[in-house]
Amino acid sequence: MAKSDAFFIRSKVDSNGATYNQQELDMGSFVNLGVSKSTLLRIMSVSAQITDSSDASLPILDAADAKISWQLTTQSQSAIVTADDKSLVSSGSLVIKTGVTPSHDYDVNPQMWAKGYLVGVDTMFLGVDMNTALDSGNVTVALVIESLLENATQASSVALALSQQ
Repeated sequence: MAKSDAFFIRSKVDSNGATYNQQELDMGSFVNLGVSKSTLLRIMSVSAQITDSSDASLPILDAADAKISWQLTTQSQSAIVTADDKSLVSSGSLVIKTGVTPSHDYDVNPQMWAKGYLVGVDTMFLGVDMNTALDSGNVTVALVIESLLENATQASSVALALSQQ
């Protein structure tokens, strides 16, 4: 199989107060690591939405400074990791400043790669953490992941080995 047409994987995770929470994404129906033939997932872009968990149309509010962070990883995590962690595929955050409209922090959403991000795992993990419980309650982080399927080649296997896991 050559590269497939692009398709979208959607997932979401709800925050759990100021405790890290993650949701598994089953990639087993896309990734197949066989002996004679393997199929890999190439992520082309990741777009994130951060909303109030009770109603996506409500504002996210807090009386103090707050930060909401999310990450998409190839390994289970217990906290937000930095970009030098080889399991990190994509991340983002939203900072809420007292009396100011929410603004983006150093991580920028969405994220796109010129040639895509190659993934060869059966499970990915979408995690969210907040530095404090928000006045408006928990949030939901939802992702839309633009992806392609492709056969593993020697070149893609080397690229995969060098970039992650």
